[in-house]
Amino acid sequence: MERRLAAIVCVDVAGYSRMMGTDEAGTHSVFKAHRSAIHPIILNHGGRVVKNTGDGFLLEFPSIVGAIEAAIALQTRMAERNNHLPADRAMQFRLGIHMGDVIADEDEVFGDDVNIAVRLESVAAPGGVAISAKAYGEAGKHLSVPLVNAGSHRFKNIKEAIGVWTWEPAGAAARSRQAQEASALPSQYRTAIVGVLPFANLSDDSDDYFSDGLTEDLIHALSLQSFYRVLGRNSTFAFKDKSLSPRLIAREIDATYLIQGSVRRAGTKIRVTAELIAPESGEQLWTGRYDPDIGDIFAVQDEITTSLSAAIAPEIFRAEASAPARTSSIDLTAWDRFLKGLSRYYQHTKPDFESSIELFRQAVALDPGLSIARAYLATIMVQGVHYGWIKSTRELWSSAMELAETSVRLDPRSSFAFSILAYLHAMEGHYEEAMEAVKKAVELNPYDMGARGVQGICHLVIGEHRQAIELLSMAFQRGNSDPRYQWAALNAFSHYLLGQYDASLSWAREALYLNPNHLQVLAVRAAALAQLGRREEAGQAAEVLLSNYPGLTVERHLRNFHWRNPADIARYRDGLVKAGVPFGKLTVVASSRA
Repeated sequence: MERRLAAIVCVDVAGYSRMMGTDEAGTHSVFKAHRSAIHPIILNHGGRVVKNTGDGFLLEFPSIVGAIEAAIALQTRMAERNNHLPADRAMQFRLGIHMGDVIADEDEVFGDDVNIAVRLESVAAPGGVAISAKAYGEAGKHLSVPLVNAGSHRFKNIKEAIGVWTWEPAGAAARSRQAQEASALPSQYRTAIVGVLPFANLSDDSDDYFSDGLTEDLIHALSLQSFYRVLGRNSTFAFKDKSLSPRLIAREIDATYLIQGSVRRAGTKIRVTAELIAPESGEQLWTGRYDPDIGDIFAVQDEITTSLSAAIAPEIFRAEASAPARTSSIDLTAWDRFLKGLSRYYQHTKPDFESSIELFRQAVALDPGLSIARAYLATIMVQGVHYGWIKSTRELWSSAMELAETSVRLDPRSSFAFSILAYLHAMEGHYEEAMEAVKKAVELNPYDMGARGVQGICHLVIGEHRQAIELLSMAFQRGNSDPRYQWAALNAFSHYLLGQYDASLSWAREALYLNPNHLQVLAVRAAALAQLGRREEAGQAAEVLLSNYPGLTVERHLRNFHWRNPADIARYRDGLVKAGVPFGKLTVVASSRA
């Protein structure tokens, strides 16, 4: 073994676990191609590859100036290569650079200074470089590019704080802003700021990659929502392994909500726990635990990310809806009215529905560009028809469709906007348009269980009920707390149309827990009982339906159903008639006396 002074560069691929989970072979192939393309840059600056680490590599240079120049040239080359690729296929490296005394044993290098370079990589922006203050002090006067002082950071197993300087390619900040602006609400409306703290690894250090990868993937998944802002990994990973209170961390990074959790390997399972907290009050808003079999580790990571995102996102909506207005103005802004409307909507009663509709309309009137208010207004209007709380008219459906179409135009990166547009097209019998819109919604946010469920609705209306049940059941399991969607009610219809009447009754019972007067659920329940030959119960169910909605007829009820398969309409009509629901409006004709 020998000791020598060296410059160490640690290279890592941002989001590598997520990319491997999506396309393992393709990601590995692209990574190898990039590595080959930048290898000459390493050699031209006198460097060598110490070792490959699966999702990155470790480099050694005899000169710190050469190491930094090579790193910047490498990232510039990668930016050029990524510039020709779609955003979802771009591969971005993060680089950490430090210098110091290293132990060399054969072709390996060891020591605290190597560990510091590895830790520095974690605070580099994707496509950027993080350099220790020690290395910058030695090389700064010889560099031709400007670096930014990123302050001091503390790292795991490193006793002293490390000063950090950073560099990003020209235009990186502008591209980041463009990406945010393309998919987000105007800045004055993005009042909720969410920070995802690094999940604690409660097993040995070899599982750090899983806990860190899970944290990264959850940041990515939540950031695809347009309702709130999610802080990047650089903001939260700086607090990894630090014993600070959530309140102090939240104040440091200006976060409204924090998500924290832990990962522990237990035999053939990995246990993941997570919680959503309001740090100022210390209130725990949500908690969850997942115990999947290890199996394919990347598939497990993606499964947990999807489940966490689906559970946490609606809880943030719910928390924001009940939060006090963040303005000192006496006159409520459009955003304040939207949040007040959201709060009333979550009460889920007829009077609250009516109040929320009025508040959403006021929000749209005050700010016609508020896309999310239009999407919610369209949702609640149609939902009100299905509940039987709002009269179904041609004007209402036209208005809802206009709201959804405008919402998509105003925020073309919102999966929710495309989901409600797809839903309305499905309800109107526009099958191709519905499938096209929901495909876009899923592409925009693969973690959005609302989009997956609406995809199930599209399959329902075109008669593909087994596919519908699979998607609707998934959405129910993972997004059960979100009142925007009525998965149980829709599952009741899918099972009914397959002739699975007992299952239909089970789902109807589930839906009626939330809303005992749900018109469509009361109707399908009566029809299912009738098809099972349970005549007395079917008659009682029809009485309950008609007592809640006097004047309802089969003919009138079926006007709101535009299923593509005539046999589906016929099966539903048959069940309603058998249950004793009047087919059409009776006309009394007076007899004349001779």
